[in-house]
Amino acid sequence: MRHFGHISPAVRKDLFHREPGEFTADSPVRILAAALGATLYSPATRPRLAADIRKQAARGVVSMVLCLEDSIGDAEVAGGEENLVRQFAELDAETADAAAELPLLFIRVRTPEQIPDLVTRLGGTVRCLAGFVLPKFTEDRGTAFLDAVAAAEATSGQRLYAMPVLESPELLHLETRVEALAGISRTVNRYRDRVLALRLGVTDFCSAYGLRRTPDMTAYDVQIVAGVIADVVNVLSRADGTGFTVTGPVWEYFRHQERMFKPQLRRSPFLDGQAEELRTTLIEHDLDGLLREIALDRANGLLGKTCIHPAHTTPVNALSVVSHEEFSDAEDILRPERGGGGVLRSAYTNKMNEVKPHRAWAERTMLRAEVFGVAKEEVGFVDLLTAGLQV
Repeated sequence: MRHFGHISPAVRKDLFHREPGEFTADSPVRILAAALGATLYSPATRPRLAADIRKQAARGVVSMVLCLEDSIGDAEVAGGEENLVRQFAELDAETADAAAELPLLFIRVRTPEQIPDLVTRLGGTVRCLAGFVLPKFTEDRGTAFLDAVAAAEATSGQRLYAMPVLESPELLHLETRVEALAGISRTVNRYRDRVLALRLGVTDFCSAYGLRRTPDMTAYDVQIVAGVIADVVNVLSRADGTGFTVTGPVWEYFRHQERMFKPQLRRSPFLDGQAEELRTTLIEHDLDGLLREIALDRANGLLGKTCIHPAHTTPVNALSVVSHEEFSDAEDILRPERGGGGVLRSAYTNKMNEVKPHRAWAERTMLRAEVFGVAKEEVGFVDLLTAGLQV
């Protein structure tokens, strides 16, 4: 699979200076973690789930979570499990090499005991599964979850990854946050090769204080949430080789709401051709706030994003593409002859590139370029959005 693999090769050639690379479920962890992109959540109870997965794959989605937790009621869990077994059998039976055409599929469970039980019930169709999402992850709960994933892998012979969700009150409350983060760090480091990424449960954070952000506001405008995100990145996503990929929080809105503030999308990037119509569509569906939050995710060290609506996936992936200017700066900083450090003027002549302080940024940028590609010099995010949405 590859990002933007759903658009034609001719269109990709026009858009990319360096096209997104291909990857599989067997690719190295660092590649898979960076490549998650827009991870689309779907309730495990959907009766046409297999068809939905195929449909979203054809639209460019490369990772999905099939949820048995908060997205369904307590009374629906058993039915959701049964449905997953049926739907995986359908996915597996459609082609002899079904897994190669599927997104990375993860199941969000409620308890550790569900993991070996589901893997046993899936049987041979477990080859379509990439791993499990582990809710309300703490040190106390996490070890049992991760041990269950390891045991299920040993039993099935299928490589299975884990994505813990950081959403517990202990992490939010100031008096317990430091120890909670330290405990999570100890736990995930013991299972470093199994933990693909850490996901943020911002809805649960808001719930603890009876808050809900409006479509005019990002998670970073809610200061109590922004503080938690900053601390998670501080402890768990350092660029010194000890960090993990941390993904961005969910954007909850996908239909027009009455606005209190002006739209957040500047008009100038949308002046050509039919781009003004795209701008209007994005604003009408409250996606201008999403675009701003994605940019703030990146600025705060997050990569990829939890999505609850298909309309969110193309913006997330389009804004993950490395611009030609970013690539040029990263390439200059990482040249072997720059190993001794120093300062140089950007090839775009608009900024200073300081080799040693900017090196970690450049390495992360090159990893993102490997999986999302590099846009041509004249190609902007509007072009990428338009190409992705027209398929």
